[in-house]
Amino acid sequence: MPFPSSLHVLTRPRWLSLLVIGFCVGYAITVLTRVPKWGLPPLMLVWVGLGLWFRWGSAQKAPCSATIRKWPWALLPIALWGLYLYLTESFGIVDLGAVFFHLQAGMADHGGVKRVGAAFFYILAMILLLVSFTWLVRHDRRWHRGEPLLALVLLVSNPLLYGVGQRGAALVTKPGAWLERQYVEPVILEAPREPPNVLLMYLESLERTYADRERFGDAYADLDAIGERGLVFEGITQIDNTGWTMAGMIASQCGTPLMPAGLLHDRQFSPLDKVVPGIDCLGDLLSAQGYRLTYLGGASIAFAGKGLFYEGHGFDKVLGREELQPLLNDPGYVNNWGLYDDSLYDFALEELRRLDAQDGPWGMVNLSLAGHAPNGYPAQTCLDRQGEYDGVDILYSVKCSAWLARDFLERAEAEGLLDNTVVIVASDHLTMRVSAWEALIEGERDNTLILLGPGLPAERERREAAMIDVFPTILEAMGFTIDWHRAGLGVSLLSDEPTLLEEHDQEFLNDRMREETALQERLWEGLAPPQPEGPEPEPPEQIVETPEDATGEAPAQVQ
Repeated sequence: MPFPSSLHVLTRPRWLSLLVIGFCVGYAITVLTRVPKWGLPPLMLVWVGLGLWFRWGSAQKAPCSATIRKWPWALLPIALWGLYLYLTESFGIVDLGAVFFHLQAGMADHGGVKRVGAAFFYILAMILLLVSFTWLVRHDRRWHRGEPLLALVLLVSNPLLYGVGQRGAALVTKPGAWLERQYVEPVILEAPREPPNVLLMYLESLERTYADRERFGDAYADLDAIGERGLVFEGITQIDNTGWTMAGMIASQCGTPLMPAGLLHDRQFSPLDKVVPGIDCLGDLLSAQGYRLTYLGGASIAFAGKGLFYEGHGFDKVLGREELQPLLNDPGYVNNWGLYDDSLYDFALEELRRLDAQDGPWGMVNLSLAGHAPNGYPAQTCLDRQGEYDGVDILYSVKCSAWLARDFLERAEAEGLLDNTVVIVASDHLTMRVSAWEALIEGERDNTLILLGPGLPAERERREAAMIDVFPTILEAMGFTIDWHRAGLGVSLLSDEPTLLEEHDQEFLNDRMREETALQERLWEGLAPPQPEGPEPEPPEQIVETPEDATGEAPAQVQ
């Protein structure tokens, strides 16, 4: 069957290049703005219409062959924008701290299998885009002349490079240390006579924003039911370097944002063997008080340094996918990331029984998976209870995660395992891009923070706070006396002391993190790589670090 002559024109290089560029430009607009995905074809047609009107790539507009550059200047800037778009579509908000940290802490055993397919699509699209753009520049003198300016505009406007430039400037200029001066070393001044147990439940991406029933229905209803029996804090916002799982955990257990080691040390992008070794966190303090501590998570503890963090900060038992999957009745009942939450909570209940049967206080931290972006991982028990899942609706997974958390607490309470126990239910961070993204970003967003336990009132309180304030709040909820109601950068929300966000706005704190390195150096103190062992060297010559260090004297001889 012959190809229709009316469509044959679309197979010519000129029209192929315009179609590819139009598709990519339209797709970028839908990712970066609120234009819906169905707006892509009209945007693509507008681009092709402009190409037809201005005769882009036509033979009459071809540049002189002597002036044609082999490769356009804008290829690298376009590729960098492609990377930024991929990160934006994957996570909603691009956090350079997360990128740097995961490069160092390790990304093996991650569960982003679906994003691998998306990455392949992006790579293929970028190759076609770069080829098409190169053809257009070589065949249209106007694009040939204007392309260097376009390259500059693309470089300057890329948020990814803007953030890198700010961090680079901080490393070079060594500015002030305001954050470091605000840091208060976590210290327990006095402990209660009968210290309570502590159960810290992180619900993956289950921000309190979902509590708005007008936008999200009853997806958050089970957490609201938990909150009716405890102290609910509203207004727990997300500052920079607290917006992914490890960062949220470290902020809420160490009182500081997770500022990656980066290039401050000689480690660069070699794998880490410690995570924030320069500071004390919740596990360190409780371990010193005689607590037996356990961490359970459905995902691999090798991913993003979770195992390194908990093992290095006082936890006796650290369990993840590798340790728990072989114990399942059906070892095949797992998802891309790891165990489903119904399995995880069954193991957590068994661990609570073990801890409760022994003498002395205990602590447990667990991390769910059901609410993980982009679509969640609802467990089979939720499918049986909620009905069919379309594989996309994040609210289905939010409802599942909230119900499983409530069910776990009710089962533990029914067995008396939570007597004299402070329970903290919190989101690890605000969710990344999900099916309900447009509704989520309509207004202010905040994290979940619910406290249950002896002596804690059943009420709601709104504070301007961040996840860094959770650390001292947990300590005071457990009855410990701490220095000035502070730990790290955090301030206890059970006190009347103002938080850093109540004294300074969020933009101010974020600026300090981008412009300072002193606190970052504290977090990673002691991370210098070990020196290789060998025979004792001969006495070295004096090493001159700067001209001012030179003494002009010969090195002293060993006696």
